[in-house]
Amino acid sequence: MDVKLFDFDLDETLIAQSPSEKRDHSRLLVLDVEHQKYQDDMFYHIDRYLKPGDVLVRNNTKVIPARLLGVKEKTQAHVEVLLLQEIEKDVWECLCGNAKTIKLNTKINFGEGKLSATCLEVKDEGLRIMRFDYRGIFLEILEQLGKMPLPPYIKKQICGNDRYQTVYAKIDGSAAAPTAGFHFTDEMLKKIQETGVEICDITLHIGLGTFRPVKVADTKDHIMHAEVYQIDEKTAEKLNRAKDEKRRVIAVGTTSTRTLESNIKKYGVFKATKEVTNIFIEPGYKFKAIDALITNFHLPKSTLLMLVSALAGREFILEVYQHAIKEKYRFFSFGDGMLIYGKR
Repeated sequence: MDVKLFDFDLDETLIAQSPSEKRDHSRLLVLDVEHQKYQDDMFYHIDRYLKPGDVLVRNNTKVIPARLLGVKEKTQAHVEVLLLQEIEKDVWECLCGNAKTIKLNTKINFGEGKLSATCLEVKDEGLRIMRFDYRGIFLEILEQLGKMPLPPYIKKQICGNDRYQTVYAKIDGSAAAPTAGFHFTDEMLKKIQETGVEICDITLHIGLGTFRPVKVADTKDHIMHAEVYQIDEKTAEKLNRAKDEKRRVIAVGTTSTRTLESNIKKYGVFKATKEVTNIFIEPGYKFKAIDALITNFHLPKSTLLMLVSALAGREFILEVYQHAIKEKYRFFSFGDGMLIYGKR
């Protein structure tokens, strides 16, 4: 498909630069796909749209403070390094600023030597494979030296790293947050469970590829970034039972969606596994895993917009987005939410 079919104009003032004061006080746009209708609501009312027996699937990945500012050992030139994915212990794929200056065996020091990195491999598009050396516990050192790797459209660092995490973030490893989950509070999740909704956790560590624009003219030429996901035995059993009993599976976010769809597409049922997915979901895709999706508003011409268009229909999604723009919804990571349900 022509990538331009997923374009829309957005006033920059609608791009949320900070999270809402209270997580669940974001707005909620509810889409009934079957009847091609939508309505405005508030996120703290989302339990009204959930039913006993529904299974809510959330991504429990935790963002690490993966943005490091250091200096090259030989020249003392300043360098920015962003950790993307751990390949093996202490060896990471990284995105580097001013990458042309980072050649094979270049050494970079962070925090006056508390942490150092050596370039093992030079890759395209600013990517480098780096080995990190340190004394102590790596994640503790990152907490001291690193900053949260916020999306490029957020112009200033936030106060408090916890606001770029979900309240249920548990497994360290992401370079970006599963932002659809930002709207949930502990109290809301407890209330949802008390109504008879099951909550399951999967893990997909999100890389920076989620923010990269589609650079090809036709979606068939796009190569999706790969990410590691994990589903455990207990979650697989719960999901298979829900499918057998024809209960709804509701994904919190596009990362949960990609995990579930990738898993069931490969195995025919939900299966406990830890592996890599690069599934690309665009219009024409037949959903087998999920029945509904909670998500935010996405970038023009992005793979995430293509995914929600596959679920709800491209023309309907773009119509809804125009309504959201008119009503001044807040867009992207710190913005408002959507609930998409019903079959086309």
